[in-house]
Amino acid sequence: MSGFSIGNRLRGDNLRMVGKLLVVTVLMFGFGYAMVPMYKSICSALGINVLSLTERQPDSSTATGRQSSQIDYGRSISVEFDANARGPWSFKPAVGSLQVHPGELTTVMYEFKNTQDHVMSAQAIPSYAPKQATAHFNKLECFCFREYTLQPGESKRWPVVFVIDPQLPKDVKTITLSYTFFEVPGKTVKQGQAPKLDADARI
Repeated sequence: MSGFSIGNRLRGDNLRMVGKLLVVTVLMFGFGYAMVPMYKSICSALGINVLSLTERQPDSSTATGRQSSQIDYGRSISVEFDANARGPWSFKPAVGSLQVHPGELTTVMYEFKNTQDHVMSAQAIPSYAPKQATAHFNKLECFCFREYTLQPGESKRWPVVFVIDPQLPKDVKTITLSYTFFEVPGKTVKQGQAPKLDADARI
């Protein structure tokens, strides 16, 4: 075999190798370019794209504006507050009624005093009138959520924080929020009487 033929064969092999490398390079570049939209699509679908999550998070001014837009300033509801004291104690709201816009955050205080000569445990039970207002009267904070123990002569002031749902039926103009304060049976401790211990406390 002549040297010329060998040189042509080597040259041809080199050209084929270069061609293969060029094809591989183009495919790698194309794959890397395609990875960017693929990555964004996958992360967006899985909700793990930190950048996109940050972009979607509203700032405080936007959130405040959205909250303000939910208040129906063109409508006022008269909310009346009532208190029933089922026992020898003082229990009353700080105000008798308020004019409230649907969607508006409102706070009213209730005052309680244990006028007895012994420690008492009690809890308030709320009720609403009319009944169709119950599902639209949303309490964010209320003393009715828990039971309280009060010393003789002890006074308390408790807040009720609420929002009236703007979906309240249009024919409802007045809502009465009423609380009845009940003494919890079996937890009253008379003056000079030792409190009863339960089984766990005696161990």
